Amino acid sequence: MDILTIFLRTVLIYFVVFLMLRIMGKREIGKLSLFDLVISIMVAEIAVFVLEDAHKPLLSGLVPMATLVLIQVLIAYITLKSRTLRVLFDGKPSVLIHKGNLNREEMRKHRYNLDDLMLQLRQNKIMNVADVEFAILEPSGKLSVVEKEMKERTAEDDKMKAAIRYEGLPLPLIMDGKVQDENLEKIGQNRFWLKNQLQSKGARDFKEVFYCSIDHRGRMFLDRKR
Repeated sequence: MDILTIFLRTVLIYFVVFLMLRIMGKREIGKLSLFDLVISIMVAEIAVFVLEDAHKPLLSGLVPMATLVLIQVLIAYITLKSRTLRVLFDGKPSVLIHKGNLNREEMRKHRYNLDDLMLQLRQNKIMNVADVEFAILEPSGKLSVVEKEMKERTAEDDKMKAAIRYEGLPLPLIMDGKVQDENLEKIGQNRFWLKNQLQSKGARDFKEVFYCSIDHRGRMFLDRKR
């Protein structure tokens, strides 16, 4: 009898949660802000609470779930009218790359490191930071990227031609001010060569550089600490 009860309760809770998510709107499916995530986690926890004990009344779970959905719908409606509240609940975008330069202050504020940035750039099918004009971290955590125009990239290629050419993805040579010696070995160079390259671009020491990479055409990207 308990098994049948659990089965029926599970089916009922499934349709209740499905209906509540539909009421919350397609906006919740497309993205999850911090507020959306909290609501979703709480609804899931309450659903488990109802299912784990067949003797608990369904209303002890359905009422809190309905209350959360009501809060979500009301907040969504209010934020349509007020941008201040919208920013408060959903947050606002952060520019991580501005006109080709890394914004370290914004990265630090969001505890967003270089590995996170490179991962999301690759997910946007961009392999080289040097090809990015703007990168914006949306409130949902997704990175929106605006690439440099082809003419600008071609002009940079002409200025930055180098003897280093290899097959593969762009390699970071300096990350967070630390030299990546294993990547220097991959291109057959050493710290002395790297220091000369940095000095030619106005950086006197490795510690002055936040991030430096080189691509398969020998094009070097450099972002200095500020």
